Amino acid sequence: MLRFRFPIVIIDEDYRSENTSGLGIRALADAIQKEGFEVLGVTSYGDLSQFAQQQSRASAFILSIDDEEFTPGPELDPAVLNLRKFIEEIRFKNADIPIYVYGETRTSQHLPNDVLRELHGFIHMFEDTPEFVARHIIREAKSYLDGLAPPFFKALMDYAQDGSYSWHCPGHSGGVAFLKSPVGQMFHQFFGENMLRADVCNAVEELGQLLDHTGPVAESEKNAARIFNADHCFFVTNGTSTSNKMVWHHTVAPGDVVVVDRNCHKSILHSIIMTGAVPVFMTPTRNHYGIIGPIPESEFAPENIRKKIAKNPLLKGVDAKKVKPRIMTLTQSTYDGVLYNTETIKAKLDGWIDTLHFDEAWLPHAAFHTFYGSYHAMGKNRARPKEAMVYATQSTHKLLAGISQASQVLVQDAQNVKLDKHLFNEAYLMHTSTSPQYSIIASCDVAAAMMDAPGGPALVEESIAEALDFRRAMRKVEADYGADWWFKVWGPDKLVDEGIGKPADWMLKANQKWHGFGNLASGFNMLDPIKSTVITPGLDMSGKFAKTGIPASIVTKFLAEHGVVVEKTGLYSFFILFTIGITKGRWNTLLTALQQFKDDYDRNAPLWRIMPEFCAAHPRYERMGLRDLCQSIHEAYARGDIARLTTEVYLSDLEPAMKPSDAYAHIAHRRTERVAIDDLEGRVTTSLLTPYPPGIPLLIPGERFNKKIVDYLKFTREFNVKFPGFATDVHGLVAEKDENGKTHYYVDCVKN
Repeated sequence: MLRFRFPIVIIDEDYRSENTSGLGIRALADAIQKEGFEVLGVTSYGDLSQFAQQQSRASAFILSIDDEEFTPGPELDPAVLNLRKFIEEIRFKNADIPIYVYGETRTSQHLPNDVLRELHGFIHMFEDTPEFVARHIIREAKSYLDGLAPPFFKALMDYAQDGSYSWHCPGHSGGVAFLKSPVGQMFHQFFGENMLRADVCNAVEELGQLLDHTGPVAESEKNAARIFNADHCFFVTNGTSTSNKMVWHHTVAPGDVVVVDRNCHKSILHSIIMTGAVPVFMTPTRNHYGIIGPIPESEFAPENIRKKIAKNPLLKGVDAKKVKPRIMTLTQSTYDGVLYNTETIKAKLDGWIDTLHFDEAWLPHAAFHTFYGSYHAMGKNRARPKEAMVYATQSTHKLLAGISQASQVLVQDAQNVKLDKHLFNEAYLMHTSTSPQYSIIASCDVAAAMMDAPGGPALVEESIAEALDFRRAMRKVEADYGADWWFKVWGPDKLVDEGIGKPADWMLKANQKWHGFGNLASGFNMLDPIKSTVITPGLDMSGKFAKTGIPASIVTKFLAEHGVVVEKTGLYSFFILFTIGITKGRWNTLLTALQQFKDDYDRNAPLWRIMPEFCAAHPRYERMGLRDLCQSIHEAYARGDIARLTTEVYLSDLEPAMKPSDAYAHIAHRRTERVAIDDLEGRVTTSLLTPYPPGIPLLIPGERFNKKIVDYLKFTREFNVKFPGFATDVHGLVAEKDENGKTHYYVDCVKN
């Protein structure tokens, strides 16, 4: 562990003094350094909460209680109060790091029990040699560091450091191959030796096997299951898209009826195609900002699902009363942060649908704070369903500290049904690589370990607090501008003045104007405060366009040129995430960049000056001002009534003409026809048709085009021609240029 930098931190106001106390503490510091440990010495606590952040970079703390400022008062000793506060800040995130207290005149009898119990020792100066005290502290610091790494990460580090020659793949052999080429040398220097030494083959026995979940991999998955309140955990190295397909292929067979959130990720639709299932969709609400709301609670009632089964053209002749759906999949949370009370859903469907699958790609943090209550799939001290197995698929790379593609499948056994891990692994093997990237496995391992108490709950609380501070700061700016325009952050009308408030503050109640989702059931939905949707001027909740407006795509292109990249951009909204990695510096930078945008908009600053990279790519805008560009796109949106059209497109009745798997088979058999937009109405698509934003499919294979969808595509075609650089990306829309350079758009359909 000595190869890492984890200094021992000493806090003493006399650290640099020439008095007896200063000489004594520096002698101890010198003795520690001679043993090979780094020492960081400071003379003041400063901002306690900020300095306590050092707990993630330190191996031990040594704290003085003899500072002059710590003189006994008439009632409470300020020394003890300051010490207690600092220790509380440390223990809020870290229960294990060694903390020592030392003094010349004071001893443990001066400290109350609540402070003493958090200490690893009390050092009374000059009673032992500095060398002896140093060895004692270093022993505890080493023990602490040795216990940090979870099982797989520890095994991987040990393997990478032991100097073994590699004769197995990958072919770069621990990075050696890169050293034989100039560009390879550059690659090696950029990524570093540790990453390359740790990039190993699954033939390394001491690391265990991801493919059959043995050895350190199995230990880490078991540890993660404990941390996430699950009975089973399976690490996945190619994203939650793959995790979803594993769950489905373990559960669903051709012809099975499945109940699916229409607002699902495309990987669920791919799963429908691959398994040959017949989908019955639950339709979410939506407001004219383009924000996708919750599926009404009534949609989860078995009697209402049976009505959908009875109306489905693909299930003609089937007795809906006898159909037992194989799986229910729900997007938890939605892209914009709307959550469902999962206990309500379990109570409705347990005993009828055997597999309840919550796609929690955007919600792995919720298990670690009481703020989220029962608004996530699995929690401590929550009753298990009697018959229904509960699955949660999570992207640990999205909101926790996993690296890209890090994901996991969590499983909670039912009271009467247990997971057969061997059978599940057959589906797992179908979708995982036989050459998994071990750095991703290690990040799954570490991401889980980071969330263990008390560190995980502290990180989540910090992210909620930062999100609330950002919202309050945005409202303060709005208040300062008065009648002038500013951006809004979508959410409840009232915010607490400080802190994170209560979950009740974020519940979506029936017919509230701020959310625009109508008559919602009480206690069924809440908004995750760390998901922040910023609303730009120009459109109201009813879909009415103002005289002037600022399309969000212009704002986010401006922000990108100023070093701020957002998660998702809508018509008049953009989305940012307050993950556990977000800091005050980041969101304050965003806020100041938005103020700069306002200043440039108000003075109609020339685009060549404020967005030079964009203008270099699209010279036609060079002579325009920022306000002029905003207004021209705003007026195009208004003429097309695009907000209302988009809402109607997503809420329109869609007619399935054939099973998704049958429609997709036309691609494999090359029996497709590329149909122009103007001729699409009534045709059956073989592809997913997915506009970005919001990334939610308009149509899936086997469904027919209706007039509203065709009108939407016509608007997209015209808009893309008029405003290059702001084109709407629609996956499934094929662009082809003719001999004159004109672009024509088509969709691949079932051949007539």
